[in-house]
Amino acid sequence: MNMPIGPVILFDDDYSMYVLEDRASAEAWWEMPDDYSCGFDALARPLRMTGEPHQVSLELNGDEPAEAELRRLVANHYQRFSHGQVPPRSCDLSEFVAGLPVEGS
Repeated sequence: MNMPIGPVILFDDDYSMYVLEDRASAEAWWEMPDDYSCGFDALARPLRMTGEPHQVSLELNGDEPAEAELRRLVANHYQRFSHGQVPPRSCDLSEFVAGLPVEGS
């Protein structure tokens, strides 16, 4: 199976969104696999998180993009947690993902 393409977009158990530069950054940054709900790579392919606390690993959970689900979760995050801000509005997936705020930037 192919590797996830960065940036990766992760959602915790409250569906708060975290955008990290790439798989390695995400694996180093994320601490508890139990706090993970779902995630996507830059091509909107679903990700699976495995591992132990402070030693997580991300891998693709299939090759089929789930763009509609990614966009829905991003919109939900903005509505719940980013008051006064709006998610990227681009129809193009790469522009949409590029418009998301990367952690630490």
